[in-house]
Amino acid sequence: MYKSIVKEVGALALSFEEDKVCILFGPQAPQELKEVSIIHELEGNSSAEPITVGGTFQVDDEEFTITAVGSAANNNLKELGHISIYFSEPNEEVLPGAVFASPFKLPQFKDGSVIEFKG
Repeated sequence: MYKSIVKEVGALALSFEEDKVCILFGPQAPQELKEVSIIHELEGNSSAEPITVGGTFQVDDEEFTITAVGSAANNNLKELGHISIYFSEPNEEVLPGAVFASPFKLPQFKDGSVIEFKG
């Protein structure tokens, strides 16, 4: 399990809606990345591998099923709060920091939104 709270929605973070991708980053993200990211902060402790295929990704009341997980996604999330979530089918090899989820629509992020990964 991994639970975090959205602290800031970057000015350009939701501009990737057409590409159906969102970028999560922890509060230590450099300013140029904050503009394009959903900035969130871990609440409590995280399990060792919170992101698993078949697990769920939830933003407030919107729930998604995780369909693919890159080899570095769990570590990147723990170390940097960073992953890229694609709301589409992977059409080639999954990038190390990528997570794919369905249904294929972006969740509605806002300051204070609760983000959860459940295995």
